[in-house]
Amino acid sequence: MIDCLFVGFGGFIGSVLRYLIGRIPLRHAGAFPLLTLVINVAGAFALGFLAAYISKSASLNPRYALFWKVGVCGGFTTFSTFSLEALTLFQNGKAWTGTAYILLSVALGVAAAVFGMRLCR
Repeated sequence: MIDCLFVGFGGFIGSVLRYLIGRIPLRHAGAFPLLTLVINVAGAFALGFLAAYISKSASLNPRYALFWKVGVCGGFTTFSTFSLEALTLFQNGKAWTGTAYILLSVALGVAAAVFGMRLCR
């Protein structure tokens, strides 16, 4: 039960941070979903960094890993919003933009996770 509290509190923090960043007025209706891309890439970087840090910190309480990795990073990043925004771009006839969004999200997300891991090591 205590593990759920660590995840839940971390998720609260991550979700609120995501919401606040999502309020930055950069969007235009139907435009490229830059804020979601930035949020997901930043979250992938943070998760990569944390995974490397936690793997070399044997004395770290496992609940802190749950708090940061599952809670904060899980609450901060958003696959569901990414999926809906990509689908909306395709439905609005913006196939090139939707394809670019998907490819950039995956490529930059994986690259950011690798960079985060390497930075920590």
